[in-house]
Amino acid sequence: MHMLDDLDRALIHALHIDGRAPFSRIAAALDVSAQTVARRYRRLRAEASLRVVGLSDPHRAGQTQWLVRLTVVASSARDLAYALARRPDTSWVKLASGGTEVVAVVHAPTDSSGAGNLLLLHDIPRTGAITAVSAHCLLHTYLGGPTNWRRSASALDERQQRVLRDHEAADGSYVPVPRQLADSDAGLLLALQQDGRATHAELAQATGWSPVTVARRLADLRAGGTVFFDVEVDAGHFGVNTRALLWMAVRPAHLDRVAATLASHDELAFVAATTGPTNLVAQALCRDPADLHRYLVHRLGSLDSVHALETSPVLQNLKAASPIISAIRPGAWHRH
Repeated sequence: MHMLDDLDRALIHALHIDGRAPFSRIAAALDVSAQTVARRYRRLRAEASLRVVGLSDPHRAGQTQWLVRLTVVASSARDLAYALARRPDTSWVKLASGGTEVVAVVHAPTDSSGAGNLLLLHDIPRTGAITAVSAHCLLHTYLGGPTNWRRSASALDERQQRVLRDHEAADGSYVPVPRQLADSDAGLLLALQQDGRATHAELAQATGWSPVTVARRLADLRAGGTVFFDVEVDAGHFGVNTRALLWMAVRPAHLDRVAATLASHDELAFVAATTGPTNLVAQALCRDPADLHRYLVHRLGSLDSVHALETSPVLQNLKAASPIISAIRPGAWHRH
């Protein structure tokens, strides 16, 4: 596998800061030409499954996220995982635990009581291949979503980051006003889930709006954090060969402190509080099993408030952050 060089890492970090930044601005921050940035971007898309996707903040979009675990007969697990990956209401579909478990994030509308209507569970076929089902509501995300995995966003210095963050609105005068998602934004969001770097002209074609309207609406949605941009990339190019979901039980009084500590660990790409017998879940990204063992024993093991731990190795990630499925390759894995 081709390992990323300094310029590749710098480009990925730049996209984490602003997924829609023009190549010219990224080039100015990286001190290279815009042509070089464009060429590297195309290569990373082809070789490292790089993709920028536009996503809505689930709370602002009236959604509840559930982490669903299905224990499955090994011979049926892959087919079930692919079926879940094809659904428009799922993301982060994983095959785990030696091929006997399928894990997926399900996006459900929040009803008037504040709970999510998890209709997916009614759609799961009644089959003997599924031996256990559990659903864990994601209560609070400490790491993930708009917050990036530290190892994929650590290449740029402060000056370079300022170049990407400090820029004027697209037309030089329009001041964005934070907005919430509306039903009329469905076409815009669908297009951004497919390609977060789609041009205003392409987004205008997808929505039926004018490019100016698209630019202003997108600026408004970004201004309030209603829409953000995530970067999907095959972590194997960062030297990651071992991934695992960590299901932890933490004393409630210490949950916030432990989760904040875990969110600062370079080995983790996702940390969230959940419902269920385990109330904290994380995803670890390590070089190899020995590296994972060192993390569990020496870093995680030093946190006395974690009184139970279940480790589920991730074999394959079939779907990443976007509900719109990207090409599935054997062994492919995107950031989380």
